[in-house]
Amino acid sequence: MGGIIWLASYPKSGNTWLRVFLANLQRDGQEPVKINELDRSPIASDRRLFDKLTGLEASDLSPEEIDRLRPEVYERLAGEAKEPLFVKVHDAYTYGADGRPLLSATDSRAIYLIRNPLDVAVSFAHHLGQDLDTIIDNMADAEYALAAASGKLHGQLRQRLLSWSRHVLSWLAAPLPVLVLRYEDIMQQPLKTFSQAARFAGLPDEPARVRQAVAFSDFKELQRQEQERGFRERPPKAEKFFREGGCGTWRRELTLAQAARLILAHREVMQRFGYLTAEGEPAF
Repeated sequence: MGGIIWLASYPKSGNTWLRVFLANLQRDGQEPVKINELDRSPIASDRRLFDKLTGLEASDLSPEEIDRLRPEVYERLAGEAKEPLFVKVHDAYTYGADGRPLLSATDSRAIYLIRNPLDVAVSFAHHLGQDLDTIIDNMADAEYALAAASGKLHGQLRQRLLSWSRHVLSWLAAPLPVLVLRYEDIMQQPLKTFSQAARFAGLPDEPARVRQAVAFSDFKELQRQEQERGFRERPPKAEKFFREGGCGTWRRELTLAQAARLILAHREVMQRFGYLTAEGEPAF
């Protein structure tokens, strides 16, 4: 069976970590998969992929024209896949003017990764080389998008993220099977959580095989590889892609006022996923 399994998340929520685990699980080799060889799981916003499958140049089209064509790209990918194809995606789950999902694909399902937005803000700021207040504003912006600046040729297509909360809710409401994994559960219980992902994806979930894939995907291993060989997905303004990981790093880098702004903007979804206590205090 083919089809697409979307590996979906707001940026800096563990998406690449999941891709590395799945690659190690599928390959079942004697050494870790190289992080610069993750081509079997493309990103949905890849401009080159769009150009190749449509026969058009995205640079000649408006973002709206591109969005009208993107569903055809994913339908073709799904139709050509002889086994489930993992596709990384940061877009929110949105719909076109014709009511068709942007991420339309036959036989698709999704693994959605969610992370404490307090930690997301810190990691995203380092990733983009922007100040925290700008990132916090963007995470609350219902119209926020990546690669949206006009007059500049991006390597990726525009990705409408919406706000952090709306991004999460858009995927929860998507008309397809969705498995939600918390970043924090991967950190604290990697074997259990990654086994859930393997079963959902229809991959082998024998404990020994999963355990090896987890070990080969350890964050320190990813940092080692990036230090030795670099990582071609690292954005130009980021010193490192695999910078720190972990939970609760926001306590060192956010002011109380900045944390309060994030909580105010995203309280409902944070409470829903256990990021706030019953008293409204941060749980991580």
